[in-house]
Amino acid sequence: MYFAQHYLDCLSQAAYVIGDPTSGKAVVVDPRRDVDEYVADAEAHGFTVEAVINTHFHADFLAGHLELAQRTGAWIGYGRRAVTEYPIRKLADGERIPLGEVTLQILETPGHTPESISILVFEKPEDTVPYGVLTGDALFIGDVGRPDLLASAGVTAQELGAMLYDSVHRKLMTLPDEVRVFPAHGAGSACGKNLSTELQSTIGMQRLTNYACQPMDQDTFVRLVTAGQSAAPGYFSYDADLNRRNRDLFQAPQGAPALDATEFARLRGAGTVVLDARDQFDFAAGHLAGSVNVPLDGRFAEQVGSVLTPEDELLIVAPEGRAEETVTRLARIGFDRVHGYAAEPEQLFLALPEQTRQAARLTAEALREELASDRPPLVLDVRNCGERADGRSIDGSMHIPLTELAKRLDELPAEGPVVVHCAGGHRSSIAASLIRRSGRTEVYDLLGGYGAWETAA
Repeated sequence: MYFAQHYLDCLSQAAYVIGDPTSGKAVVVDPRRDVDEYVADAEAHGFTVEAVINTHFHADFLAGHLELAQRTGAWIGYGRRAVTEYPIRKLADGERIPLGEVTLQILETPGHTPESISILVFEKPEDTVPYGVLTGDALFIGDVGRPDLLASAGVTAQELGAMLYDSVHRKLMTLPDEVRVFPAHGAGSACGKNLSTELQSTIGMQRLTNYACQPMDQDTFVRLVTAGQSAAPGYFSYDADLNRRNRDLFQAPQGAPALDATEFARLRGAGTVVLDARDQFDFAAGHLAGSVNVPLDGRFAEQVGSVLTPEDELLIVAPEGRAEETVTRLARIGFDRVHGYAAEPEQLFLALPEQTRQAARLTAEALREELASDRPPLVLDVRNCGERADGRSIDGSMHIPLTELAKRLDELPAEGPVVVHCAGGHRSSIAASLIRRSGRTEVYDLLGGYGAWETAA
């Protein structure tokens, strides 16, 4: 059997290519929208992609089922509860899909979403113990899928939680200890709250170490898995819906043109949002007024989807040589309205000196002085809820997680200075730029974040 995990760190997303050398047939599970990597993998090993299966309607990225079907002629599979605008094969609980010697078997595991499935992988059809199980977002390493996302509109978190309890405790945990576990996400994903950095495990290890897999009744389970979940990024419901639809196929990023300063300025003047993907230090040194800074090195797509909307028309200022990467990463979450990117950012700033700004930043020592002054600033903490636990916060600070800030800007006082902080300074630059774009001028971010504040105490 050929079995390959394709993991994308910036989205904490795993896809799988499973092939049978005896037949030359392969299946791709949970692909992202830019599918070249999977096609190349299959071709390199002499496989024909026969099917592409999504374990559920993903909310955190656009899946590549339509692209793979168009490229390879593969059929598209989902759990039997899935309803889509495009033709699919509905897969029933217990259904077996032979590739040759290698055989897949469907296991319905609703809870994260109603249509969720897991996939048992058998190296030979006569095997009684699976080689592994692809658990999608039902079971993670160290966690289970959250049952409270808007992807399942019309079904409550309590109803989904009850389904998830049954899927985890009465189905997945009944598999033999040696069965390998291959989830759809790892640490950092907003689809759970306690995901491990490990990319695979076993049923036995999860039985021992995963808090949600310990013996407990259904009510306790639902309370545990719904408590302490951070707000989902705003684009999640958009992507979950779009994954059901017969949407446009992914286009190579060369379709977003390089723009000279004149054309860039014209589009910006017409209201197009400038997304500056350089790091927070380059952004602070100089940027166009009103730009939103989301550094490319990090959870770029997810953070863009937290502070902007898929309807926003975008202009890109990218790190040198990385414009096409920036456009591709936006496309992975369905942010396709990119009009182009600055061919030479430095020339752009020189051409628009009256529109070029520097970002004000404070050290921890300077913030302490300002807080003791006659006009103390509002301190805004944009970390997640868990990061503020056990009193780990600046006294008197206001808390709005970054994922909620775009919708809660009107909660900030109308006047007075604001100092934004996160854990280390990455998210605070995003948040401060968003607040400045809303019209505020006295906005600072804390150099080094809460870590610097604690160290300097």
